[in-house]
Amino acid sequence: MKWEGNRESDNVEDRRSEGSAGRSIGAGFGGRGIGIGTIVVALLGGWIFGINPLTILGMLSGEGGAPAAQVQQAPAQRPPADDRMAKFVSTVLADTEDVWKDLFAKGGATYKDPQLVLFRGTTQTACGQGQSAMGPFYCPADQKVYIDLGFYETLKTRLGAPGDFAQAYVIAHEVGHHVQNLMGISNKVDQLRGRVSKAEYNVLSVRLELQADCFAGVWAHHANNARQLLEQGDVDEAINAAARIGDDALQRSSGGEVVPESFTHGTSAQRQRWFANGMQNGSVKACDTFSARQL
Repeated sequence: MKWEGNRESDNVEDRRSEGSAGRSIGAGFGGRGIGIGTIVVALLGGWIFGINPLTILGMLSGEGGAPAAQVQQAPAQRPPADDRMAKFVSTVLADTEDVWKDLFAKGGATYKDPQLVLFRGTTQTACGQGQSAMGPFYCPADQKVYIDLGFYETLKTRLGAPGDFAQAYVIAHEVGHHVQNLMGISNKVDQLRGRVSKAEYNVLSVRLELQADCFAGVWAHHANNARQLLEQGDVDEAINAAARIGDDALQRSSGGEVVPESFTHGTSAQRQRWFANGMQNGSVKACDTFSARQL
């Protein structure tokens, strides 16, 4: 992926110097939104790639949940200029900003940039206390993406998904949840929590996650058209990452039985298909997973 020398985002906050203590104020998750609901799950007793929205939403508030913890923060700190991995995620974030600002403007809307927070161990969010073991996540209540950069080593070694474009896909998926938040999609899904069965909500969760995968593909489509970011093998890296984090693949790798009714993110094939769909079409409308008869 040809990223070096491209614009870096100013919307990056570095909390890594706080260590594992973070700014913990209370425990658990409260407040509105899907909290840390994004790509994968802290399942198999370790890192995975995002999180199970059902698990997290159960700890978050809908309209009747506990109020979010008050987040007391020192002034935001920028990452060191010589931190290569921080430069990488800052550059990817900047690229998502450019793409989504343009797409929102073409639709007659204004895109509000999310913040990207780098942390280690634990950190406080407007959705409650976030932990590295959850993997990267997005909190709608403060419109921030949170990531412990150590996750990328887990992505490479434990999940078998190496490559810088696989790493970019992680950020783009989380930004996809931000786009869903701005469009009101996440809130509509959250409002159904408690009104439908667990199995029915799982299906909605799968559609939400697959749409974020598709939005990641939309970003890749436009970013490559505008800046020729992709190198040989990059798309394969993202497709491989999508395969490695499918619910069926994760359940098999844990030695357990594959239980489709428990899926919250979609199968490997579904995740690959929707990312590829977004990348091929470059259209937000092509990412309407909620109307799709077949995922």
